[in-house]
Amino acid sequence: MDSKYFIAFDLGATSGRTILGTLTGDKLTLEEVTRFPNQMLQLNGHFYWNIFSLYENLKKGLTAVAQKKVPVTSIGIDTWGVDFAFVNEEGALIGLPYAYRDPQTIGKKEEFFEKVMPADELYGKTGIQHMDFNSIFQLYTLKQRKDFGLTHASRLLFMPDALSYLLTGKMVTEYTIASTSQLLNPETRKLDEKLLEVLGVSKFLFADMVE
Repeated sequence: MDSKYFIAFDLGATSGRTILGTLTGDKLTLEEVTRFPNQMLQLNGHFYWNIFSLYENLKKGLTAVAQKKVPVTSIGIDTWGVDFAFVNEEGALIGLPYAYRDPQTIGKKEEFFEKVMPADELYGKTGIQHMDFNSIFQLYTLKQRKDFGLTHASRLLFMPDALSYLLTGKMVTEYTIASTSQLLNPETRKLDEKLLEVLGVSKFLFADMVE
């Protein structure tokens, strides 16, 4: 019986894995091919993700699977939510992505509710629990700070989409990871344009939505 093979990169806040899935008939077996550490970098009072180290480990995982000489049907990348990277007009990443544990968003949620949009209205648009580190509050904070990355960005890519871009050169906004941002309207299945408007963020900062 023929088998189909799939690669999954499972990335968490402290470690990552390359998983090879083998589907034979109705039986799925999973093999951990590589495992590697992941940790936040603390620089000048902020926390970042070393996306370039993650990228190198993804390539090592692909190399390890290639040595097995099996035909791979697809590759998927799963990470934590909310965090994102900026890409400039030349297609280069702008610095390192902020990590969700960065303290810059502490208190910004309450400020947003007071000055921009009430909490119940925001929840009604997105259905997402209010958390300080949600992408919407990260962007609100970066906009206030006139952050270099946001100011010079041509694209915003959520973490799995940013890693996919580094591997393939294609920019997309994947629906399920976008849903963690508190920017997605589940009724329209699109980024909520009013939320982007009140943030002062262009909808063209985001790549096309895919599912």
